[in-house]
Amino acid sequence: MEQPPPLMVSHLLADNQLFEVTLTESVLSWQSLRPRKLLSAAGAGSYSVPVVEIVAVCETEVDAINKESGRWQKMPSFSTELILHAFTVSYVQRSKGHHWWCNEVTFNCNDHLLRNQWVQALKEQLELQAMRPKHLIVFINPFGGKRRGKQIYDDKVAPLFRLACISAEVIVTERANHARDHLLETDLEKYDGIVSVGGDGMFSEVMHGLIGRTQKNSSIDQNYPSAELVPCDLRIGIIPAGSTDCICYATVGVNDPVTSALHIIIGDSQAIDVSSVHHKNMFLMYSVSLLGYGFYGDTLMDSEKNRWMGPSRYDFSGFKTFLSHHCYEGTISYLPATETLGNPRDQAPCTAGCHICQYSGEQLKLTKKRKFKCIDDEEQQQWKVIKGKFLAINSANMSCACPKSPKGLSPAAHLADGTIDLILVRKCSRFSFLRHLIRHTNNDDQFDLAFVEVYRVKKFKFTPKYCDEKDTDIQDVGKNVFGQFCRDHPTCSCAQLYSNWNCDGELIEHAAIEVRVHCQLLRLFVRGIEELSTQKEIGNSFVV
Repeated sequence: MEQPPPLMVSHLLADNQLFEVTLTESVLSWQSLRPRKLLSAAGAGSYSVPVVEIVAVCETEVDAINKESGRWQKMPSFSTELILHAFTVSYVQRSKGHHWWCNEVTFNCNDHLLRNQWVQALKEQLELQAMRPKHLIVFINPFGGKRRGKQIYDDKVAPLFRLACISAEVIVTERANHARDHLLETDLEKYDGIVSVGGDGMFSEVMHGLIGRTQKNSSIDQNYPSAELVPCDLRIGIIPAGSTDCICYATVGVNDPVTSALHIIIGDSQAIDVSSVHHKNMFLMYSVSLLGYGFYGDTLMDSEKNRWMGPSRYDFSGFKTFLSHHCYEGTISYLPATETLGNPRDQAPCTAGCHICQYSGEQLKLTKKRKFKCIDDEEQQQWKVIKGKFLAINSANMSCACPKSPKGLSPAAHLADGTIDLILVRKCSRFSFLRHLIRHTNNDDQFDLAFVEVYRVKKFKFTPKYCDEKDTDIQDVGKNVFGQFCRDHPTCSCAQLYSNWNCDGELIEHAAIEVRVHCQLLRLFVRGIEELSTQKEIGNSFVV
């Protein structure tokens, strides 16, 4: 296929070298005009950057070169100097571990008209990038993590937004659910996106506000478990600055404010699934990463009592919960995901441009085009039922990867395939459970254990045994049952009759819940985790 002609081609100076600079609709490239022998010795050569990853272009201060001395200096003062006209291109530069940073190259020419043509041509190409945001609303949690959210935004993010000519309305939250309440009431039409500066808790607030507002505008009752939720138009960007930044890590590959800011600037967009959690036709919460009962619920419950310890409270509470070794009895019903292309035991993780997520998106569009549904296909499928005693019941909408667990709780979980990975850890010894936990941190198959089961599902329900007997929820009974021992086994480690649910780092006290996944309900300013081979290949082309 014949390539379209370049938009601009010129010989320009950069870093004391002469380059042939070419601009096409998709790539800006510059090729050194030095002889090959000199190129090999200097290590220079050909460089390129995709237009979509150009952050900004601007005219820069005029420099000059003295023809007699060959030295560069500011503003010309002698007639023997050649006046140069410069422009600077700022662009995304990749480095190790999925990190991005903003690099720049300055081109010089002796014709101000040529310089103006280049600046105009580059700006026109940037204007054509329709996915780029121009006006954002930013919520900063000043209390999360090490209380550095505002400083991180002011020092690392705001300068990049200004460079890219993005205006931002900044709101520093003053109380819990400040961001959620603001989004439920404010006019969102004037924004191109929302930015959350904080941890997973701050993101949860923003997500609940945006989804809630979208359903409110569409007259959708969130309390109805079978309601078809309306996808959100605005994208959310995450600037990591909290105690836990699991969602950022699992969608970008690193917790770095500059990297996340650059993903926002260039307008990356990735759909993600959202699970709704209900109790008896009452909406409780949305989840995009971990929903955990038992071990992770108990760990979060204990950590809330030790917030004064900062991020280290999670390690402390996790160790205490491991030693207590509580297991919980109940019934799990789930609806298998029979039409998905993937499997929880797949070796390949979900990466940028994932074909499984793309396939699910195409299927979702086809489903929405059907005007009439005679029979609900899901209701015709047979629910599976599992009863037993469990140390942990986890559901994962994504891998739930984090720095301490690079693979995550479910390494093959997908961001946008419309499924949940349901992981059941049955009662076992402390040593066996420790083996399972350690496998979260290495390359061993964490599901290849006799007491661990994993299923890819669309919906699931959990009912504690206590609720089976009383036909009610444990919260309706009273707290006097908490701490009772098993009647059959007084020395059993099941000292507590029920746990709490950990929903993306927030507590749900109701034990009996119903969970349903909503395919591609939300979009983030990310592209998914790039494969390391792709990252290396693209990154090398940027290095000067």
